[in-house]
Amino acid sequence: MSDSGWKTLKRERICLSPYVPVWQESVATPTRPDGVEWTVARRPTAAVVAPRTPEGRYILIRQERIPIRRAMWEFPAGQVEGEITEQSIRDTAFRELIEETGLHCTGVLIPLDFFYSSAGFTDERGFLFLATDVIPHEKGASPDELEAILEVRAFSAEELKHMVATGEIFDANTLSVFARLTARGLLV
Repeated sequence: MSDSGWKTLKRERICLSPYVPVWQESVATPTRPDGVEWTVARRPTAAVVAPRTPEGRYILIRQERIPIRRAMWEFPAGQVEGEITEQSIRDTAFRELIEETGLHCTGVLIPLDFFYSSAGFTDERGFLFLATDVIPHEKGASPDELEAILEVRAFSAEELKHMVATGEIFDANTLSVFARLTARGLLV
């Protein structure tokens, strides 16, 4: 047993998808030292960035999402490639901002900590950021070939609050960033 009381007793990969590898694991926990069987989807760490313009407007993208068969408003986000370091996570936030919106940060990239997207089935973490003073990038947007970004639009803080309150925004990443911005008094 490790110091924290958690130990992987057995692990078998049951889905070979390169996007969402799934494992069947037996894990000893502090309250179940003999182990418990669990199915776990291993997902790469992600970065989620709330872009704010010099005028104080927030940039959202409307993107098609195949699993839910609809488009949704969300902040730009993407998976970290390679080794997970503080720098690689920040680089991902900058990269996704440019790729998905055609904007870049001329102010500061403020870290807002992280969250687990769905801890009951995956270990995926999303690192949250506020990018200030975003302006058009010379290269413009260049979304990944699998992405269908339908619209990039600026919203005021009040419009954003209304969209969250009425359920128009239902993306977990975006709601997490919104909660952190609100809790820290940064949604202005």
